[in-house]
This record gives sequence, C-alpha cells and structure tokens, in this order.
Amino acid sequence: MRIHFIAIGGAAMHNLAMAVAAKPNYVVTGSDDEIFDPARTHLQQAGLLPAEMGWHPELITPDIDAIILGMHAREDNPELVRARELGIRIYSFPEYLYEQTKDKIRIVVGGSHGKTTTTAMILYVLDKLGIEADYMVGAQIEGFERMVRLSDTAKYAVFEGDEYLTSPLDLRSKFLWYHPHIAILTGIAWDHINVFPTFPEYVDTFRKFAHTIENTLIFYARDENLASIAAELKDITIMPYIEYSGDVPMTVFGKHNMQNLQAACFACRQIGIPADVFYQTIASFKGASNRLEKIAEVGNRVAYKDFAHSPSKLKATIAAVKEHYPDKQLVACMELHTFSSLMADFLPQYKDCMAEADIAYIYFNPKVIAHKRLQTISPKDVKKAFGTENVQVFTDTEVLQQTLRSLKYDNTALLMMSSGTFDGIDIKSFAKELLTKEN
Repeated sequence: MRIHFIAIGGAAMHNLAMAVAAKPNYVVTGSDDEIFDPARTHLQQAGLLPAEMGWHPELITPDIDAIILGMHAREDNPELVRARELGIRIYSFPEYLYEQTKDKIRIVVGGSHGKTTTTAMILYVLDKLGIEADYMVGAQIEGFERMVRLSDTAKYAVFEGDEYLTSPLDLRSKFLWYHPHIAILTGIAWDHINVFPTFPEYVDTFRKFAHTIENTLIFYARDENLASIAAELKDITIMPYIEYSGDVPMTVFGKHNMQNLQAACFACRQIGIPADVFYQTIASFKGASNRLEKIAEVGNRVAYKDFAHSPSKLKATIAAVKEHYPDKQLVACMELHTFSSLMADFLPQYKDCMAEADIAYIYFNPKVIAHKRLQTISPKDVKKAFGTENVQVFTDTEVLQQTLRSLKYDNTALLMMSSGTFDGIDIKSFAKELLTKEN
C-alpha cells in the first residue's frame, strides 16, 4: 500500500505519516513547502523527510493508492490537482483515522479546552493497565513514542477531537468524521473566530458532533451550552460530570485538571475499568507536554510552560497555578499568537483573564498580524481589552526578555504561556536561566 502525504510537515500530519509507515506493507512518501523542528527531525529519523521542499506534481503517479491531504495545503496545490486528475483516492487527516479505526471502539474527546490532557489521561491509564489502543493526541505523552498510533490489533481507538476545519476540500470540523461510541465534551468557550465568526456558529459545530455519537456522551455538567445540547439527544446514554474531589493524591493540579480527570474516569468506566483502579493508576500522571508542564524548579522558585492562548485556557491555567502556590509571587507571561487571539474583534474576550497574576506580561508581534492580513492592533488596545492594571504589553521579544531578566524571582512561580515560542525563545532554557539568576 503506497500512501503520499501532501503537507506532511504538520504536527499531526507528520505523526500520522510515521504511524502509517510503521504498519506492515505500507510505503509512505510526502511533500511540503517548509518543515520546521521537531517535525523535520522526526521525519528525518524515520526516513520520511522529503528530498527537497516544495510541491512536485511529477511525484504523483498512478501507483499511489491514496493521498492524505493536510490543512496547510491549498485547494490549488499542484500535487492535489494532479492526484484529482488521476482519480487517486484523497483522504483528509480525520477521514483516514476513521477509515483505519472504523471497526474499533472509538473514544473521542472534544471541547474548547482540556481535550489534550483528558485524552492523555485516558491513554496513560490504558497503557499502565496493558490495554492496547490506537490513538491520536495533540501532545507528546511520557512513555509514548509518538502522537499517533494505528494498528491491526487494538480493540480501542482514542482520539483528541478537534473542532477546526478538516481540509481545504472539506470545511467541516475534524471531529465530525469520528462517529464516537463514547464521547467527552469538556466545555465550550468561543475560539477560532476566523472559522466561526459568531459564538452560536461555534456552539453549533459541537451540537453537530453530539449528534454523531453512537452510544455515550460524557459532558461537563456546569456548561450551560453542553447541558442544552445533551438535552436534545435521544437513544444514547448521557453522563454529566463535575470535578474530581476524592482523596487520592494527584501529581497534576488545578480545578480544570480535576474536571479533566473525572471525564477521563467516566470514559474508562465505560470500557470496564473500575473507578478505584483508574484513580490509583492516574495518580502518577505528570501531564501532557506543554500542558501545565513543570520546566524548572530551583529552591523556592518554580516555572511552568503551558499551551494556553484562548481566554478560557488562560484564565484556568493562571487560576490553577495561583491556587497551587498561594504564597508565591505569580509572574504570568503569554503570547498572542493564534489567528483568533490577534483579531481586534476577539480581544475583548480576554477581559480579566490575567487578573489573578501579580505580574502579567503579554507579547505579540505586529509582523505576524501583517502576515495574517489582520486589522492592526496596538499595545494600548491589548491592555484595554485585558482590562487590569497588572498587565504590561510588549511587541519586541528582546525587550520582553530584558524585562523578565530584571525581575526578582525569590519565592516566585513563573508561568510561560503560548502556542508559539515568543519569536524564538527556548522557553525551558530561558526559564531555568531566570530562576537561577541572583536577585
């Protein structure tokens, strides 16, 4: 079976390519116009890095059995055009995952926040209990070789369900492809404003997803929109949950993680794992990469890295650290990096999101806004939107770093939040530098 990936360098795409290449009798090739680390190194180590960057329609030949199309490619991509001319079967990423797991019991975790961590929790418990599962998760998990696994032997498939667009040829949400037997919805907080320009449109894609569930919906009970959606559903089991409040000590912390943990427990119960076994097993779970990940600790100083960028994620992460370290100074630094976060119309959604931090720094790069062809925003606009006096806004990464270096870190919790890198900062090394410096 020969499979060609168009836009192989994406975070999910390159992991899927490696998973497919690991299957017996599969030959994988791919292309992209640019590939950055860690994808580049991963593909090179797997022998899947394209010989040269760019699109090469001459490589699309009739002996290719299927194309897997990444979201990064455009509809007029030369390789895609050639594949369509030849009548080669074209799959999107989620469509192919479904095709490979359509005979398995599928567990899908969706929601505006917490889906990566909840998916990781389920996988962690299954792995520790020796229960084989295929999976797709949006972060690296300790003990797992990659972010995607496909096999011919697993009974279960556990997917992180993303509401973003499927592909240039399919503008529906990815998770609409999965048709889960068991689904989790962690909450709905407006995101991806470029795709869902109004909140009702955003809610509606979750409603559509809920109507694809085959057996069981597990949802956060205090989310009014989810409760409304759940009330519409017929002929499936409905299981509302709130946060875990038991007495088993956990390595992860924060109210949002206790919610994630309870959702994961409910899902595992549905496939025969008793609650007490789940809680004892999950107690050693340290979290998924970039999700409230401890990256440095020196004496009474500690630093965490988090993927938080949307308002709900930002607020929950800051609250978790503040609650866990009530006696420490909290320095919270976040980057406006995603399409939605840089849109002037979306900025008001961030009101009071960093209020609990003692020091709050926000960074954005005006060149990124210009590149995305968005309306210009100013530091004044950002500060006004966040609405609290503790906020200081930066547009120069060097100035941001200098300011962070000028702070005293005795008895401090440092929280670095971004889906990017603050324009080239090695966040783990930088955090360690800050915590080890003399006051």
